[in-house]
Amino acid sequence: MQNIKKYIVITGAVGFIGSGLVRYLNDLGKDQLILVDDLGSTEKWKNLYGKSFADILDKSQLFDWLKGRADQISTIVHLGACTNTTETNASYLLENNYRYSVKLLEYAAKHNIRFIYASSAATYGDGSHGFCDDHDALETLRPLNMYGMSKHLFDMWVKKQGLLTSVTGLKFFNVFGPNEYHKGRMASLIMHILPRAKENGKISLFQSSAPDLFADGGQMRDFVYVKDTVKMISAFMDNEATGIYNIATGHAKTWNDLAHAVFDALEIEGKIEYIPMPKDLIGKYQNYTCADMAKTKNALKKAADCLTLNESVKDYICSHLIPEKIW
Repeated sequence: MQNIKKYIVITGAVGFIGSGLVRYLNDLGKDQLILVDDLGSTEKWKNLYGKSFADILDKSQLFDWLKGRADQISTIVHLGACTNTTETNASYLLENNYRYSVKLLEYAAKHNIRFIYASSAATYGDGSHGFCDDHDALETLRPLNMYGMSKHLFDMWVKKQGLLTSVTGLKFFNVFGPNEYHKGRMASLIMHILPRAKENGKISLFQSSAPDLFADGGQMRDFVYVKDTVKMISAFMDNEATGIYNIATGHAKTWNDLAHAVFDALEIEGKIEYIPMPKDLIGKYQNYTCADMAKTKNALKKAADCLTLNESVKDYICSHLIPEKIW
């Protein structure tokens, strides 16, 4: 009897990280994919270019589709969520990021389906309790915005239900790269600053909101390329590691470093200028993030190795942004 390939269900599959994961899985020869998303009126449908999959559903159709199909599914990768860190509608975030996730995990747990979900480095708040993905430290975390809290609430629910030994949560840090054209303000800085950098060699960065700790442009983030990110997601899909893991590089770089990587990719001598931070970000802005990657590296080995910031930025700009190519 011929083996029938089981489906991989991916929520948020037409978005930034999700579409990158579809591309990566396609390149591995995997196309029994059920894509789930809320396309709305954005142009993220363009992220479907060149992708191969079994079916595509609106997020409102997923639970009806799942009925009677549990034995046909090998894995659910839940990446779908509102990722707007400035969203203030707490009720919407609770429903979309928390309750929908609970319902989907309850289905997966009931039917013993591998479940991998997106958490966020936003759960770490100002970093005063560190950036270690230790389960025992979850209760100490204090997110700075409601988006981070919605992700943290789900992490806590998973722990309270005793499911950390059977599911996998991934805390994404500052992911950037192709397929983020639809994200508007939430797209990475690189996409926003490239046109002006090309035109007149100037890049604008936020002034520091904590000048006693960080110089202008000296705020630091753990920037990770989306191509490295989906490589790590795929590696978790192929192993049995469970619990919560950081997805990053383990190296913090300044925004000034990022700007200079853009100048290097364009092969120009540029100038950085500093502008006031928007009022809605003050007090909710992470001035520093740097993932503790020990647990992830132990679980993934070589699959956790990442490109350098300069290598990633050059690939993004030269292979995707300038030629306007979807990945």
